[in-house]
Amino acid sequence: RGVPAAQARQAARELFARFGLSDFEGAYPYMLSGGMRQRVALVRSALAAGPVLLLDEPFGALDALTRADLRHWLLQAWATLGKTIILVTHDVDEALLLSDRVIALSALPGRVRGIVPVDLPRPRDLAVQGSGAFTDLRRQLLALLEAQP
Repeated sequence: RGVPAAQARQAARELFARFGLSDFEGAYPYMLSGGMRQRVALVRSALAAGPVLLLDEPFGALDALTRADLRHWLLQAWATLGKTIILVTHDVDEALLLSDRVIALSALPGRVRGIVPVDLPRPRDLAVQGSGAFTDLRRQLLALLEAQP
């Protein structure tokens, strides 16, 4: 949108390379795995978005192994994209792993129940989920979500 075609293609090639998709630039969707399709969707969103990237349940339809792989991938991608990412998820572990702050909402009508700062060091990897600090944050967030309104 408003970008010359050659510049848009170059930006797409750079993101495809950065996210391990260089060999699949000309591939049709049926030729890609579910995880690769999701990465392509994230690259497309990153190219179209301004300074904020909104991801609504981006890993919800994936199996556990692919989901873990893409969480790790998103942790790395976040550092290189230089964008604010707003992630909507129902997965407490995913929220804590990928976020600097979790805003917990109530059921409909959605109201803010509380905000949990995630003070885990960056860069993060999946191993942080085994730390005591992660467990404490998980317990705090679950208590907030389970509390009666």
